[in-house]
Amino acid sequence: MFRTLTLICLMATVLSGCQLLPETSVAPAAPAQPTTETVSNASADTCPVTLPPDPPFTPPSPYPQYAPSAGEFWYGTDSLWTIVPGNGVWAALPHNPEGYTQKVFWWREGYSWEAEPEPQLSVTGRRLDESAPPLNVSRATNAFAADIQSAMLVGVDFPTLGCWEISGRYAHAELSFVVWVAP
Repeated sequence: MFRTLTLICLMATVLSGCQLLPETSVAPAAPAQPTTETVSNASADTCPVTLPPDPPFTPPSPYPQYAPSAGEFWYGTDSLWTIVPGNGVWAALPHNPEGYTQKVFWWREGYSWEAEPEPQLSVTGRRLDESAPPLNVSRATNAFAADIQSAMLVGVDFPTLGCWEISGRYAHAELSFVVWVAP
């Protein structure tokens, strides 16, 4: 019981207070000023966002007991999957000096958060509609809760708004999806 409560508290802390800092940082930078960046609707219309597959992907047992939130869907294969927004848009993300922040969970059949607390998951990203600095990605960590089971977690900071492809690689599996990062 104590171990379960400790894990739940740890996950709550990670999920609520996670802030990405460059590895060389000693202290957080001063808060960022609100951005004045604008995004063209024409670009949003041409972004090839990842939409729900037909038929939908269903993770292997025991994962189906967790259903993504309304407006999201499972995307991938048994070898590597994630949750993607149903309309392909991540909007109103928190903004910090590194960019627009999002946490991305990844799953793989047989992954154990206890056996691999620092998973060998590699995540990259690139903007498709314009040139931009690369996606800033945290080191992968483990996650566990009764509803989501064993998962891998990375934080990403998009340096700009726009059309972004995110790719994950774990062992021999690769998975990419495209999202529109909106104001």
